[in-house]
Amino acid sequence: MSIKAVFFDVGNTLLFLNQTEVLRPLYERQVFPTSELLLHIERQTKREFDSLQQAGATVDHGFWHIYYSHLLRAVSVSDEAIRGELVSRTRMSANWCKIRRHTREILLELRQTYKLGVISNADGKIAEVLAQCGIADCFDNITDSGIVGKEKPHPAIFEAALRSLGVPASESLYTGDVYSVDYLGATSIGMQCVLFDVSGAYRDASVPRAESLEELESQLKRNI
Repeated sequence: MSIKAVFFDVGNTLLFLNQTEVLRPLYERQVFPTSELLLHIERQTKREFDSLQQAGATVDHGFWHIYYSHLLRAVSVSDEAIRGELVSRTRMSANWCKIRRHTREILLELRQTYKLGVISNADGKIAEVLAQCGIADCFDNITDSGIVGKEKPHPAIFEAALRSLGVPASESLYTGDVYSVDYLGATSIGMQCVLFDVSGAYRDASVPRAESLEELESQLKRNI
């Protein structure tokens, strides 16, 4: 089946965290986690979170609660208040403002062939952030869970996005970075999916994956 529409997650797919702003509570304590440690914690958290989700567990505070629990343990900081502040800072759309080189150019190239959309678990403000980062106009529609009222992997948010572009699930592809949220959410309603795996958390998984927009574009040219 040919692909007519490509949908993107935002966090860790199109935009990345402003670590300087998010980790400020640690920096103020003179604690500076390395990029290698942050990637290790991300990979560890994704594997743990996926296992919990697939086991049907209700995970208090979700992915970022687990992530910062691991990080604070790794840097020997024990402070519930700091963990709460880190989670809060991470959940602010405005702090997802780092964009990789050539993102806009690749999106515009893809738009010559496909309808493009966004499906993001966010706070109702992700369209503003994408505009500030200079890529909002690359998309035909931006679907934000803060507006829809349902978060991935709930089928309702994917269905709302598909309706917005008037395309069937079978002719659509989604890319996002968390297996249990993005891959299972999209494929459960019949969309194709490629995991966006910058951290390499899923290198050993037998699922379609890409570590960059360039790689995703190459796969699309081969029609996955």
